[in-house]
Amino acid sequence: MLRLLRWLLLLLLLPPPGSPEPSEPPGLAPLSPGAPPQAPDLLYADGLRAYAAGAWARAVALLREALRSRAALGRARRDCAASCAGEARARGDGDGDPRAWEPALLRAALRRAECLGQCAARRLGPGGAARLRVGRALRDAFGRREPYNYLQRAYYQLKKLDLAAAAAHTFFVANPTHLQMREDMAKYRRMSGVRPQSFRDLETPPHWAAYDTALELIGQQEAGLALPRLEEALQGSLAQIESCRAGCEGPEEHQGAGQEEEEGAESQGGLYEAIAGHWIRVLQCRQRCVADTATRPGRGFPVPDLLPSLLRRLHEAHAQVGNLSQAVENVLSVLLFYPEDGVAKEALTQYQAQLEEPRPGLGPRKDIQHFVLRSLGEKRQLYYAMEHLGTSFQDPDPWTPLAFIPEALREKLREDKEKRSWDQEPPPKSKPSSYWKDVLHLEGVTLTQDGQQLNGSERAVLDGLLTPAECGLLLQLARDASGAGARSGYRGRRSPHTPHEHFEGLTVLKAAQLAQAGTVSKPGAALLLEVSERVRALTEVYFSPERALHLSFTHLVCRSAVEGEQDQRMDLSHPVHADNCILDPDSGECWREPPAYTYRDYSGLLYLNDDFQGGDLFFTQPNALTVTAQVRPRCGRLVAFSSGGENPHGVWAVTRGRRCALALWHTWAPEHREQEWIQAKELLQEPEEEEEDKEEEEEEVLSRDPSPEPPNHKLPRVQDKTGKPLRAREEL
Repeated sequence: MLRLLRWLLLLLLLPPPGSPEPSEPPGLAPLSPGAPPQAPDLLYADGLRAYAAGAWARAVALLREALRSRAALGRARRDCAASCAGEARARGDGDGDPRAWEPALLRAALRRAECLGQCAARRLGPGGAARLRVGRALRDAFGRREPYNYLQRAYYQLKKLDLAAAAAHTFFVANPTHLQMREDMAKYRRMSGVRPQSFRDLETPPHWAAYDTALELIGQQEAGLALPRLEEALQGSLAQIESCRAGCEGPEEHQGAGQEEEEGAESQGGLYEAIAGHWIRVLQCRQRCVADTATRPGRGFPVPDLLPSLLRRLHEAHAQVGNLSQAVENVLSVLLFYPEDGVAKEALTQYQAQLEEPRPGLGPRKDIQHFVLRSLGEKRQLYYAMEHLGTSFQDPDPWTPLAFIPEALREKLREDKEKRSWDQEPPPKSKPSSYWKDVLHLEGVTLTQDGQQLNGSERAVLDGLLTPAECGLLLQLARDASGAGARSGYRGRRSPHTPHEHFEGLTVLKAAQLAQAGTVSKPGAALLLEVSERVRALTEVYFSPERALHLSFTHLVCRSAVEGEQDQRMDLSHPVHADNCILDPDSGECWREPPAYTYRDYSGLLYLNDDFQGGDLFFTQPNALTVTAQVRPRCGRLVAFSSGGENPHGVWAVTRGRRCALALWHTWAPEHREQEWIQAKELLQEPEEEEEDKEEEEEEVLSRDPSPEPPNHKLPRVQDKTGKPLRAREEL
């Protein structure tokens, strides 16, 4: 505990580096310049009341002032923290006899509290931050950018379409799965009074705009033009981290925390336990600031290694334009994070050799050096508390040296890291066509287009998986289920993707239940099961012969054009997306995080008909605009592809008729196999079939043959060996 408190004293007296004053977000200039901010929660509540009453102008004014006041509170807290830390350092708090650490620590804490209170009173008025404290519910609402959802509607009512589009875009950036806002955005884009530049984000930190511009210029081989943008992105990221760290010291950060955490804090009781507990929470919050800064709005996971990656791009760009001194500084800064990075070491040797004369004064950047040393000091304290005080800490950085982690914790942390190793493995390379052509021939299947012909990777079109009679049987199954009012998937919504089409879905379990009730034909439901396994087996043979694939979800879907709503239609039947990640067309990245189904590894679409207009599947580049390949549906045609960001795809609008297909997703993770498929198989099995399956199970156990089953082999009954309830399928 003594060592921990000494670290507390040293870190308490270190001032954070200065950071530039951020500009007011465009479109949100202060409504009352120079005045101290008001309480954001009261302004927001008044704004919602005005919105409900239809007082649009007043609602806009109050909501904008609520956003401005919240931003001003954050700036005041950050500036006061930096100012008071500087005063403490100038005053020499903590100097003197190192044995007198307790009086020095408490005296420094009291002086810092006094300074912060006086600064807040000057900046925020009487009562300071305590008077303007914001609750967790309101912080979450602002974090989700909910005020902009109300603002866009109010601006629309006031006929200010440019501002309405900007507010809608700002909300949609942070809520990319919000279906209503997606439709509103499409309407704004069709309005003649809305300019393309109106769709701007009023909230995203400036470092992201600089980051995206820099990557675009680097892609165009414009290293000289990219350099200032890279530096702006790096400095903006550091400034954002400092702003976040200042917020960790405020009372709002932990207000409204879970009951379990509150009880733990109260039970500590003693002075030093309470000080240590609060300090640990502050340190945990500060460490999270790096990940928060590296997380784009609307995303759940950060850009990996944002600061080191910016430094790598900086040293490469400086070297390309001949700035070797700056290249050396930046590559040495990379080595602060990764001292054994072979590529960085090789680049450093090359730059030093190219310098005309030795420059012994060259070293890593001071701002990065300070950042790394401070972060390591905090990590050392957190790991100490984790080992000796029983606290928890999830290190957000992959570059933390192993020496900083106590030996007693290393094994546990290693096990936690390997828990989801299946999700980190790269997809196995597909075999050449000669490897599996004989298998397809036995199945009566023809390869129509491979990945090269489809202008991508991990893509294929196979024909002959269904006969016309089988297509007819599955189409009749879909019609009978629809006639019975059965609609499963997408929470039963009739038009989940577009209001111009009606959507009908049928799962394998629902089909089996309807067959048992006599509502649909049993042969149709059984064929649905058999065909889904046929697709899985062929997908495994083609894409993943060395690694077993499991069905994750099977969905018989039909899309029908709504008559009278097809004129001048500009939307898609299914917008461009990827199946296991959230596609970000602006950056070209695909974020493998919830709410995406991250465990899906391969996708398949087996078509049942072609007597409709539109409805072709198409693949695009990551920008979701440039079409790279297109496939026309027909009976028995399967389009199979990997589910990641390498295969963005969508469906053109169905403008006439009814398009039906069997959509299937496959996974390498056995825990995500489709339990409803197993239940449906059990419902549809005849008694004699069950006996046959039991015999096959016994033979399989005796033979202990580890080889994979051939595609037409009957599946053994799958049981839950853990004794846990079967996992329910997630609704789309």
